[in-house]
Amino acid sequence: MTRDTRPAASAESTIVPAFGSVDDVAQRLTATGYLPDAATTTATYLADRLGKPLLVEGPAGVGKTELAKAIAAATGADLVRLQCYEGLDEARALYEWNHAKQILHIQSTGARDWADTKTDIFSAEFLLPRPLLKAISRTEPTVLLIDEVDKAEVDMEGLLLEVLSDFAVSIPEMGTVRAAQRPIVILTSNAARELSEALKRRCLYLYIDFPDAAREKEILASRVPDLPEVLAAEVVRIIGALRGLDIRKKPSVSETIDWGNTLLALAAGAPAGSPEAKLANGRIDDSLIARTLGVVLKHRPDLATARKELKLNQD
Repeated sequence: MTRDTRPAASAESTIVPAFGSVDDVAQRLTATGYLPDAATTTATYLADRLGKPLLVEGPAGVGKTELAKAIAAATGADLVRLQCYEGLDEARALYEWNHAKQILHIQSTGARDWADTKTDIFSAEFLLPRPLLKAISRTEPTVLLIDEVDKAEVDMEGLLLEVLSDFAVSIPEMGTVRAAQRPIVILTSNAARELSEALKRRCLYLYIDFPDAAREKEILASRVPDLPEVLAAEVVRIIGALRGLDIRKKPSVSETIDWGNTLLALAAGAPAGSPEAKLANGRIDDSLIARTLGVVLKHRPDLATARKELKLNQD
């Protein structure tokens, strides 16, 4: 951890690229099981090479968080995650002081000059680093994931601006903590609210949408390799149909994977002639779809809409 009391803008943290090229990004992410498209590999490469945060936006469940995890796995970096939520404050995102330990220290040392006491209790020993400070302080390769930033309140963006602009954190009692090596920073957003232009200016931008049928079949084959190809194609077809309905929450890629695993589990040891047994031939009976819709749809009105629009037999 490097500390000084100069203005944060007077020093620059080191950018140590983890990837050699766009093709290198594609190969190494694919090796982790994450299948990126050209836009994703290019944005990831530029974020790493330029040392700029990458804001990844898109519907829930399309692989935004998984991208950060895949980058960490591909580069051998540690993942530090800040999960955003309404009410998140500086103490939970940045740092706080261990007040109980400070009080015990003061009591144990007895009456002393306040200047000496203050120097003791406002030191690293009594500091509780939270995700932002932890990521900035590390000297090892790090991926900082600021997940669902749109769920945090607008005031939190002011805090993020300092961290993402200078990769430094000001601690009044101690000085400025600067990143010796910039982490790869990934921010994710489901677009629940519009982020400030100031925050967006500091980031590269990537939008990840639901994949097309061909790519989703590739993802399903990678994550559920035992699923027969003909059955995987049928799963992807039905998921596509569900996403085309007027429902509250469209099925995510992760739920497509969950459904593939669900069908495999149901097919295992299924008695001959049962709807589950037909799965081996790539056929998903309407009644089986109706009974397992809860794997991919999580709202009661959505279930009713799907059963009605797809004309599913629930017997």
